[in-house]
Amino acid sequence: MSDFLVVLEAAWLVRDVGNVDDAIGVAVSEAGKRLNEREKSYVEVNVGATGCPACGEPFDSAFVAAGTALVGLVLEIDVFNTDGEQHARRIAKSEVGGALRDVPLDVVETVEIDADEED
Repeated sequence: MSDFLVVLEAAWLVRDVGNVDDAIGVAVSEAGKRLNEREKSYVEVNVGATGCPACGEPFDSAFVAAGTALVGLVLEIDVFNTDGEQHARRIAKSEVGGALRDVPLDVVETVEIDADEED
């Protein structure tokens, strides 16, 4: 049995916002609230980063147009006692997806957790 850290990317839609900072705040808050309602407070929620096409420097994954924003969120979850990487990915998507219905999710990274690191 193996333990994994699974990183998911979510596309969060925010309506009636004026700027990127407000959109990010609302997206993180709404996602956290929905996860906490389903007792999934162990999922870490952060704003994602996108590389600038010109210089490659990362910036917050958020775009606002016509008062509506698309915010890229990064969700991290530790999955324990799995039969492997694919099993951990399925468990993570099921756990997070159940709380965040109708939110597109994609697994972006899966890292095996060394048992010695947790001690």
